[in-house]
Amino acid sequence: MVSIGNIVLTESPLLLAPMEDVSDPPFRAVCKAFGADLTYTEFISSESLVKGAIRSRRKLDIFANERPVGIQLYGGDEDSLALASAIVEATNPSLLDINFGCPVKGVVGRGAGAGVLRDPDRMVRLTEACVRSTRLPVTVKTRLGWDEGSKNILDVAERLQDAGIQALTIHGRTRCQLYKGEADWDLIGKVKNNPRMRIPIFGNGDIDSPQKALEYTNRYGVDGIMIGRAAIGYPFIFREIKHYRLTGEMPPAPTVEERVAVCRMHLEGALSWNGPAQGLNEMRGRYAHYLKGLPGIQEYVRRLVRLPDADSVAALLSKIEASYCGYVTEAHPIKLVDYHANCAL
Repeated sequence: MVSIGNIVLTESPLLLAPMEDVSDPPFRAVCKAFGADLTYTEFISSESLVKGAIRSRRKLDIFANERPVGIQLYGGDEDSLALASAIVEATNPSLLDINFGCPVKGVVGRGAGAGVLRDPDRMVRLTEACVRSTRLPVTVKTRLGWDEGSKNILDVAERLQDAGIQALTIHGRTRCQLYKGEADWDLIGKVKNNPRMRIPIFGNGDIDSPQKALEYTNRYGVDGIMIGRAAIGYPFIFREIKHYRLTGEMPPAPTVEERVAVCRMHLEGALSWNGPAQGLNEMRGRYAHYLKGLPGIQEYVRRLVRLPDADSVAALLSKIEASYCGYVTEAHPIKLVDYHANCAL
């Protein structure tokens, strides 16, 4: 078993990555239902949370059907992070995670997210401020370094552990790589195999198949794997990884009925959490991901995003299910969504 503070997870757990505009409560619940062992909220600005911004406060919403769940904060000011940590604790999540990895220009420019990678001393001070301000287990998600010439994760990992964090997730790219190129898991493995490290080390980056998940777990010895882009529209990946680990065989690809059922489940969650109008709006970008690969599905998706109410969407989903009844999708490598494709350096 893998433990983060008082949270006991399964052996080699699967984590759902925190993704802005993706990892909301309805999506987390879907991934949890298909085998995610630990989920995270979208990242929350500590400054906005302290100021009481409505959007930031809503990101604190967590529900019983998605636990254990961590709330992720980012920020570049020690006082704001400390105050935000206390606010987070009052909402009773399972843990608090600090984002030192987001490469988005707007975050980095404020000295937060991956912007802290160039100043390890400051990274440690920010971490200590969070640890001092909460009784929750504090974890960190970060990257290998700022650029190819400053991959300092081996030293940073030890210092963050000394600052009091209880688990570390490493994305195998630098900030300057954004989400391009291949993730470098060699350094992740070196952190895990450093005899000084006592906390769980989770690897993240490019896991898009059960075969790769098992291969990387065994090769690099990580305590678990965090999955992000590959789960967008395909929560089945958690179930598939666990099945492959247990049997050594790939399960059948999800049926059309399963795809539509997951789409309905997500829709119901979105309507419940956001209300009818906002719930429908939030789902408009999701249909294509859940239904991709079905021949001629684009026209159905164009209709889905224009429908004015939930009943109309439900009726069209039923028509899609009937139209593709018996259609067998082939198992094929998952194409990673180009998340933050337009993120400028």
